Amino acid sequence: MHTFRATTMVAHDLLAGLAARHGLTLLRISMGLVFLGFGVLKFFPGVSPAENLVEATIHELTGGAVPALVPFAVALAGTAALECVIGLSLVSGWWFHRVRYLLALELAGILSPLVLLPGRLFSGPGHAPTLEGQYVLKDIVLLAAAIVLAARASTADSCTVPAVPAQRDHRAAAAPGRATAPVAAGFRTTRER
Repeated sequence: MHTFRATTMVAHDLLAGLAARHGLTLLRISMGLVFLGFGVLKFFPGVSPAENLVEATIHELTGGAVPALVPFAVALAGTAALECVIGLSLVSGWWFHRVRYLLALELAGILSPLVLLPGRLFSGPGHAPTLEGQYVLKDIVLLAAAIVLAARASTADSCTVPAVPAQRDHRAAAAPGRATAPVAAGFRTTRER
């Protein structure tokens, strides 16, 4: 029984250490792959399942200027390029301190159908979300992830990185310097750029 408890504590500490060291990097890369994947799809007309929703949203956001003044294909290609730049920055970890502002702009656009097109997103039985509504609602998770990554990038830029929580095993007592080593933010620091 005592051995089982000790084993679970070691496993817990190992997983907690891996999460502390690599969790933000995995979040950044996976979010980047999502943006990159959906961005690439938008370069090919008729391939992206969100193309009609993007068209309606851009039309509303521009007050009808798209497609009246700018062809929709050009606006869709611009959206695709923006998503690909954001995705590449997140995957590589480079320039995120600048690209995070583009990410904020993109997320405002992604979530704007909640305000601009509520009838389209919540026209299911009893005003339940449609498939498009569910598609947009899940982007709230992307917003939360972006907030975490942007806050972490700000912290890494200012070189005030929080310390790793002390481990519960004997190494923390034997090597107190290890318990306060900075956590890798998963971003290239200003010195590395």
